[in-house]
Amino acid sequence: MDRPKILVVDDEERMRKLLHDFLYRDGYDVVEAENGQQALDIFFEQKDIALIILDVMMPVMDGWQTAQNIRQYSKVPIIMLTAKSDESDELHGFDVGIDEYVTKPFSPRTLVARVGAILRRTAPEDSKNRLEMGGIVLDKSAHTVEIDGKPIDLSYKEFELLDYFMENSGIALSRERILNVVWNYDYIGDARTIDTHVKKLRSKMGEKGDYIKTIWGLGYKFECPEK
Repeated sequence: MDRPKILVVDDEERMRKLLHDFLYRDGYDVVEAENGQQALDIFFEQKDIALIILDVMMPVMDGWQTAQNIRQYSKVPIIMLTAKSDESDELHGFDVGIDEYVTKPFSPRTLVARVGAILRRTAPEDSKNRLEMGGIVLDKSAHTVEIDGKPIDLSYKEFELLDYFMENSGIALSRERILNVVWNYDYIGDARTIDTHVKKLRSKMGEKGDYIKTIWGLGYKFECPEK
């Protein structure tokens, strides 16, 4: 399987190297640019960039102008990095067509998790119907799950729960958030029902059940050693 290519644009070499190392380790190829003009040159030359991580404050051409130029020709996902936390800047970013807005300092692991979530969300419909991670294959169209080639029998909610975990691999999810998404906002009940379903799901997944990590005081996070 081809490794998705990520374009990291930041005038700080240290930041580019940090993101390069984390992204490459997580299964991505990475190309780097130190300003917006260089980023545009790379983007239009290589034509296979899957996602752009773009800093705001850069010489030659800043992130806003770079994003505007790219949006004239492409809907490639863009994550904007900024040292500012002003809400007006964030709103401006979304007006420009930014998919995610991340304020420095940030956790590189969380940023990489966001990259994966965005790429899954924006993937072609055919690929969205099938998730493969760490020996787990979830087929949304057929509503089936296989682990290391063997089918496992899940209830409807267990399937939806695993789907949500895999879609948000690497992201800590609160019980309230899981309840709202998987059980819907109009569900009337106790968030402890999630713990019960997670326990059953882990049991059915065997050793792969260890991929569902408990975040004490918050909820759960799905993590596997390979994508």
